[in-house]
Amino acid sequence: MFDKIHQNPVLICYVNCYAKTEAQTYMPKIARILKKLEIDKIKAEGLHAVGGVSGLHLQIKGNSRSWILYTMIRGQRRKMGLGSCEDVPLAEARDKARELRRQIRNGIDPIEERREAKARARLEAVKTRTFQQCAEAYIMAHRAGWESAKHLQQWELSLAKYVYPIIGGLSVANIDTGLVMQVLQQPVKEKDGTADTFWNLRTVTADRVRSRIENVLDWARTSGLREGENPARWQGHLEHKLPAKNKVQKVEHFEALPYAGIGAFMAGLRKYEGTEARALEFSILTASRSNEVRLATWEEIDFSARLWTVPDGRMKGRKEHRVPLSDAAIRLLDALPRHEGNSLIFPAQRAATLSNQSLTTVLHRMGHRGITQHGFRSTFRDWAGETTSYPREVIEHALAHKLKDKAEAAYQRGDMFEKRKGLMEDWARYCGTVRTA
Repeated sequence: MFDKIHQNPVLICYVNCYAKTEAQTYMPKIARILKKLEIDKIKAEGLHAVGGVSGLHLQIKGNSRSWILYTMIRGQRRKMGLGSCEDVPLAEARDKARELRRQIRNGIDPIEERREAKARARLEAVKTRTFQQCAEAYIMAHRAGWESAKHLQQWELSLAKYVYPIIGGLSVANIDTGLVMQVLQQPVKEKDGTADTFWNLRTVTADRVRSRIENVLDWARTSGLREGENPARWQGHLEHKLPAKNKVQKVEHFEALPYAGIGAFMAGLRKYEGTEARALEFSILTASRSNEVRLATWEEIDFSARLWTVPDGRMKGRKEHRVPLSDAAIRLLDALPRHEGNSLIFPAQRAATLSNQSLTTVLHRMGHRGITQHGFRSTFRDWAGETTSYPREVIEHALAHKLKDKAEAAYQRGDMFEKRKGLMEDWARYCGTVRTA
């Protein structure tokens, strides 16, 4: 056969061409080894083989110059960047290229190794997130589902005051029982000089803080940022380390004015001018919460029905509340000015709405620093329970309280609006009468 090939010029040419093509396909072209000075003179954009290591190229794109290694990995042509020429000298680029080709010969895919290393680095960076970072992420994720802005504020203030100074900067993965106990047993002091641990002196607040820490740590665990049991859980854990909540906690009541003094107080309040004073007066006449009054709008008032409808979004119980308006409440509303472009009944002068502190400020100006706006709901409750014959459920509906008896609540589906009309009228008359001691 070979004799026939040697005798045929056409076959000889074909074999030579085939051999040359195969050599070009499977044999890498060996580039001349360029020196640094020669490489620095290259200005044309594109890829330029620099020699020294098979597949090593200089890549020029605009003003950018970098090292690129082309090689075969598992039968596929792959491209790997080795860094910019400014950061990686020529000798280092060749060393990197030799090491990568050595790994490929040993069955390692350097590109996959790089990806896995970056993923591990990202995971480690995430796992070092601090407790404060996780708490802020938790708040951001849940704030839309919370009942009110006040709930959000309570979360942020309590964590900033009691938790962040102790564990806020620590990795969430390292929070353990000892650190949670440091938060709950930190020393606190009351205004009267009483000093004790946070848990013993302010148990209600401390337990809320504990619960918030527990929620954040649960969120961190489900997010893959920590492992193991939650060190802030109460049942089966902290209950064995701290006094029982019902043994040390004191019910935190809002300071209230005795109902016998409400007439004199209202007489004094009506001498004060201003939106804040009228908002406080309206809240007392309707036995309402501060938030319900400060954000009230004219659209919620039905003068013909003598009715104020508070939407569910502003109610603590997330249920619409109808308030019967007494003669005194109607007169107060009739005397208020309307502001074009502003539907608020009690608009603020320099802000969007009156602040939660604005009604308290009125009390302070009047010299009443020992009572709160919310306390007037207790004043109303005491007056109604002790001096009137209205049924308890009528009084509770007036305060928009949920009935504690579930069976009673199941049967009591109405809001007793008609009966509450007389109750609120009697309350307004009582508030308008000054009594001597």
